[in-house]
Amino acid sequence: MFARPPRQTSSILTSFLRPSAPVTAPQSYICQPCRRQLHRGIPEDGRVPPPTPFVPDVSTFLKLIGRDMSKHETKIGSWDELFTLSSPQLKERGIDPPRTRRYLLRWREKFRKGDYGIGGDLQHVQDGVAELRVVEVPTLKRDPVTGEPLAGPVSTSRSPGMQKLIVNVPNGSPTYALLPGQTTADLKKPRGFTLKNGYIIKGKQAHPLKGTYGSGVVLKAVEGLWEHKRGHKVHGGERRRAETLHKMRVEENKKR
Repeated sequence: MFARPPRQTSSILTSFLRPSAPVTAPQSYICQPCRRQLHRGIPEDGRVPPPTPFVPDVSTFLKLIGRDMSKHETKIGSWDELFTLSSPQLKERGIDPPRTRRYLLRWREKFRKGDYGIGGDLQHVQDGVAELRVVEVPTLKRDPVTGEPLAGPVSTSRSPGMQKLIVNVPNGSPTYALLPGQTTADLKKPRGFTLKNGYIIKGKQAHPLKGTYGSGVVLKAVEGLWEHKRGHKVHGGERRRAETLHKMRVEENKKR
């Protein structure tokens, strides 16, 4: 006769009642509210980008982004402060309302990443004024067999084997001289400009130079050149539009 082993009910029951081991979060884990608060206090990237020829100082930056930000120029002491102050620090210095701070922080991050407005990538700038001209350079397209430049179709607006580019030239210079070690392949069209009819430069606030018939323009760092215009509510906005239109129809019916 064999003895029956004791039932394991108590052990199973205690295993259900026993508290489970605490789940430890990884060291790198940050809860979402804490992460949001952290981003409010610390800029996304602490790197301070260098000024550019078109944007050499704080006053020019605030003038370009518009929305009357120039009035806050005295509240930001230096270029480093512009890119290191957090939103609470900007609030302490009197930059209000919150949408103004958000707009400034958004443009600050765009500039930090090299996402400039028109003219931000220009290199030849004097007193906030830059000149651009249309020049002819050897075509960059080459024959895959011989390696020679492709002549392409002959036209009255372009010489054979040449192509037209918009380049930023030194002020007062009708031509562009390549720098030592620079080739025509290094030339890039400035952002925000297009070529119309083969010789006319088009772009925001691009004013033609006298006697160039549009093939030469001047760009000035003026107030609001990079501004993102704010929208305005029509009929009370999207949420109240139906209610507002209903009230307007009621008023019109009363007048009849």
